[in-house]
Amino acid sequence: MYTKALLGGKVYLKTGWQQTNIYIENEKIALLSDDIFPAEEVIRLDGHEVLPGIIDPHVHFELDLGFIKSVDDFYSGSVAAAYGGVTSYVDFLDPVDNEIDLEKAFHKRLDLAKKSVIDYHFHACIKNPKGNLEVFVKKMKALGMNTLKLFTTYSDSNRRTYDPEIVELLKLSKKYHFLIMAHIENDDLIDLNPSFTYRDLAKSRPQEAETTEALKLAEFTRQTGGWMYMVHLSSGKTLEALIQNYPDILNKHFFVESCPQYFTFTNDVLEHHDGYLYTFAPPLRSAHEKDLLFANEHAVYTIGTDHCAFMKHDKIHDHLSETPLGIGGIEHALGIMRNHLGDDAIEKMTSRVAETQSLKAKGEIDIGFDADLIIFKPDQGMRVHGNHGSCDYSVYENLPTAGKVISTILRGQFVLKDGEFLGGKGQWIKGSDFH
Repeated sequence: MYTKALLGGKVYLKTGWQQTNIYIENEKIALLSDDIFPAEEVIRLDGHEVLPGIIDPHVHFELDLGFIKSVDDFYSGSVAAAYGGVTSYVDFLDPVDNEIDLEKAFHKRLDLAKKSVIDYHFHACIKNPKGNLEVFVKKMKALGMNTLKLFTTYSDSNRRTYDPEIVELLKLSKKYHFLIMAHIENDDLIDLNPSFTYRDLAKSRPQEAETTEALKLAEFTRQTGGWMYMVHLSSGKTLEALIQNYPDILNKHFFVESCPQYFTFTNDVLEHHDGYLYTFAPPLRSAHEKDLLFANEHAVYTIGTDHCAFMKHDKIHDHLSETPLGIGGIEHALGIMRNHLGDDAIEKMTSRVAETQSLKAKGEIDIGFDADLIIFKPDQGMRVHGNHGSCDYSVYENLPTAGKVISTILRGQFVLKDGEFLGGKGQWIKGSDFH
């Protein structure tokens, strides 16, 4: 007898949609079958959709910026995530420049994440490194991480990693099978003019800063044969340039992530009276650049939210330099992106994320995979309403969404059932080698 049976659902498999039954045993998907077998708990789905649990590869819970901390901790952020059908996410360690501090940062983050109601993993994070990079990489892998985040900007806060070290890390990524996650902006083109307000954000961090740096790092990736993942691509011009110049390595060695906000808004909103609520880096782009993003969405490999929420009053400042950059989005990402891209959004938020993040038991509905599942009710007339995290606003409020997450199942247990939050106990997921 199986632990659970989900009967009569329209199930999203790698081969497409299929009407089938799902049987769960020992936290895993044990069987997919048209037949009826006995189970301790039977859930009749009446044709509702069943999707793999969403994996968000780009989350910032309890991010300490020095002068402020993001408002969603690992509990409130993971609750909001569960309402959005997210069953796993990858957060970031504090950036460090040596392997001793890397281990300290790992255990600090691991302790904070114990509150999480869904599963979690971490990216190691490096800043202007000192010492032996190979030793750093070996320590990262020994701790169970196979993704390393670096910044090509933020030299003002000593977070930038420079080109010689990036090239060396790319060579090491090939040798040790890990993926470099890169925040890609040309630091020399960033203007931190102290007189800038939030309306000047696109001027402060122009599109050219992203595009030129992305092309340079793609060339480094091609030359070294390493592995790189561009986080939060903001401009369709950048994507178009990568397609034209690097088709041989795009999403094979140089992977591209974008975010719901870049598919949803343009930089016109920065001129609104509440434009300060839409401040994040890289910033929103022009309508033309958004159109190019849609036209080339096939080349966006994954979707992450870059969830980094702050309260309204935290964002209201006279000067851009005082404004914390970041928005929330983890709860509404699935509905927003399915509204934009239809079923094309699903693999970008599930199996492809599991692939790039080396989370081998996640991201698909198949025998032997973790029983991480969403029950979803499509509704083309629905709009976003409400927020279950700590933040007091959402930029997605009242926007069209593709439907509603009815239930979220983590390793066979309901975290959210028929819209009611039941609670859950997330686990640290150890990564596998990247291939």
